[in-house]
Amino acid sequence: MSSSFSALGVPAGVVDRLAARGVTTPFPIQAATLPDALAGSDVCGRAPTGSGKTLAFGIPLVTRVERAMPRRPRALVLVPTRELASQVHTELVALAGPKGPSALAVYGGVGFEKQISALRRGVDVVVATPGRLADLLSQRQLTLEDVGFVVIDEADRMADMGFLPEVRRLLDQVRSDRQTLLFSATLDGDVDVLVR
Repeated sequence: MSSSFSALGVPAGVVDRLAARGVTTPFPIQAATLPDALAGSDVCGRAPTGSGKTLAFGIPLVTRVERAMPRRPRALVLVPTRELASQVHTELVALAGPKGPSALAVYGGVGFEKQISALRRGVDVVVATPGRLADLLSQRQLTLEDVGFVVIDEADRMADMGFLPEVRRLLDQVRSDRQTLLFSATLDGDVDVLVR
């Protein structure tokens, strides 16, 4: 088990931003997944809520994602709830720092205007609930054709909420050579079908 983020291959700028927040020792899920994820491999991780998985996918995401063109994000994080979308977005912004990739949270229950105007300007990472993302796609406000980095967070909750058919439709629209990171408290049943 690695005792530092640097030893896992995390770039110095990200290590410094983590240290400034008092985060210096990787959690087990981070130590287990970061080297492979930073190297560009697909990763499936089983981890309960609160185990540090946002950093486990957020660090490779902000390290590897490229700049986006307007309406053509380069990375997609799918989450089951607006609360989680907001939390993940906040974490990614902190990890990326002022010069890193831009991020946008996309979820229902709020107006479309701000989300659409940000997409028109261009955002590198979209953190989305499946329903709102599908709505924006049907309105042709963005395309997923340039997405080369996908995170599916809390896949078990998405399965419980009936989102997996929509998740699969969304994944069919991203690049076939994408890097995929999937995190879930369980990896059986419907989640195992998605994994395969």
